[in-house]
Amino acid sequence: MAFTFKHDYKIDENYNTKTAYFCMEFALDQPLKTYAGGLGFLAGSFMKSAYELNQNIIGIGILWKYGYYNQTRKQDQTMDVLFEEKKYGFLIDTKIKFTITISNKEVWVTVFYLPSHVFESAPIFFLSTDLPENDYLSKTISHKLYDANPETSIAASILLGAGGSTFLSLINWEPDIYHMNESHALPIGFYLLNKFKDIKTVKEKLVYTNHTAEDAANKVSSIALLEKMSYFCGVSIDFITSNFSIDKININHTYVALMLSGKANAVSELHKKKLLTIWEKYNNICPIHAITNAQNFKFWKNDCLYKAIEKNDNHEFDIEKKKSKRKLFEIVADQSGEIYDENICTLIFAKRFAAYKRADLLLNNMDRFLKIINNEKYPVQIIWAGKPYPMDYFGIGIFDKIVNICKSYNNCSILVGYEISLSKSLKSGSDIWLNTPRIGHEASGTSGISAAMNGAINLGIQDGWFPEFAKNEENAFVIKACENCLPDIIQDEKDAEELYTILENEVIPMYYENREKWFEITQKSMIDIIPKFDSNRMAKAYYDTLYIK
Repeated sequence: MAFTFKHDYKIDENYNTKTAYFCMEFALDQPLKTYAGGLGFLAGSFMKSAYELNQNIIGIGILWKYGYYNQTRKQDQTMDVLFEEKKYGFLIDTKIKFTITISNKEVWVTVFYLPSHVFESAPIFFLSTDLPENDYLSKTISHKLYDANPETSIAASILLGAGGSTFLSLINWEPDIYHMNESHALPIGFYLLNKFKDIKTVKEKLVYTNHTAEDAANKVSSIALLEKMSYFCGVSIDFITSNFSIDKININHTYVALMLSGKANAVSELHKKKLLTIWEKYNNICPIHAITNAQNFKFWKNDCLYKAIEKNDNHEFDIEKKKSKRKLFEIVADQSGEIYDENICTLIFAKRFAAYKRADLLLNNMDRFLKIINNEKYPVQIIWAGKPYPMDYFGIGIFDKIVNICKSYNNCSILVGYEISLSKSLKSGSDIWLNTPRIGHEASGTSGISAAMNGAINLGIQDGWFPEFAKNEENAFVIKACENCLPDIIQDEKDAEELYTILENEVIPMYYENREKWFEITQKSMIDIIPKFDSNRMAKAYYDTLYIK
């Protein structure tokens, strides 16, 4: 075979375990559109840290022809979805072609290579079925990330898990550890089971990271459908039904991942507790550790702000922060036609518009909301951004609701195109970064981590990563969430009232009346976020906790 692989950096002997990291999405830099949201941002930061630490890791992903989607606007400014073909001249075509079995027929696969030097990351291989040898349906497997068609989604999992494992065998790079980042690549487990005929051996080689306990990401699938799709990689249906199904009809992908893996990790301390309450009643799952998610400090940090902190110069810090705000406000002006002022306190909510993240919590009580945005003594500017799942009409409805509210106020805007470039600008230009998930639903969350690296103070609910970081009025502002046993509508009302009160009485007045305290909290946040929430710590923990036998 013409293509041969060897790391283009010297492996550190402390990280010599050969590991293949399988993930549906990777967010490395703006030109590469192979991600949807937080899972991709996490995977991208990990790959960058693996490179910085010289770890013996490669990434395995899928080259999505149309990416996730391009977020655009309709004529009335509401959100629209555009699937646009992507081109990546910086990827190397390995010229490798091989077949895998999907729906009992052979599907051709090719592979593209991202060298380490392009985005300063561990090397990543991207699989594609968009080949002339395939029929149209087979080509579409690698067209859209998280395709709404359930059979296409299953086929993508087979491509990632079985296709990626087959590719590694072809280039003679046999991993010591196969790391599934989420259960999308679960066919790895069946591929290895068919290869070694022994669950114990599979457990020695397979580890698993679970990113959420939300039902939408913990699929339950019909065994009959998966068998029809060739999901089990040659493992007999009787063996699957006897060993991996709770009800003999379906399998829970998370449960099977925990059964086939030797070790697993949750993505925060709170998330670990929640996973254990769900799964500890089953005695055949692997140990679950807590390795809290993080973001790559080198990539995300605002250098100028950190230099000002080193000089203990608040004046320079203020100047640099306002420069970042002006750059962000150029984007706001371009998209919304509003001219913002860098001297005004700026609140930002920017993340995936999943329902539990509550992008519209600020709008729960419009009288309280209007009181805040119309306050002439303590003026504010509010920016929203985020990409709902393209078929999530509830999330798109929230986006469009905010669009129409923003039309009435010249200090409120909502932006489209929340990808890495815009994310960097928003975090660098934010004074207050809002994190308002419904309590108990955010496994980790990462946007607030990189926001803190850019001089934004987190204002959030104690969920996910936040309790491991936040000290109220020391390095963050904490919203005291109500009990999660209450109906959602009551939780939203109570949490919104708490949010309004904190903004009105503490956060916004401090921005204007006590600048020294504001700088103190901001800078304490920037210092406290490292090293614990730098992904270098996370990458080391993966080796120390998951990869070492």
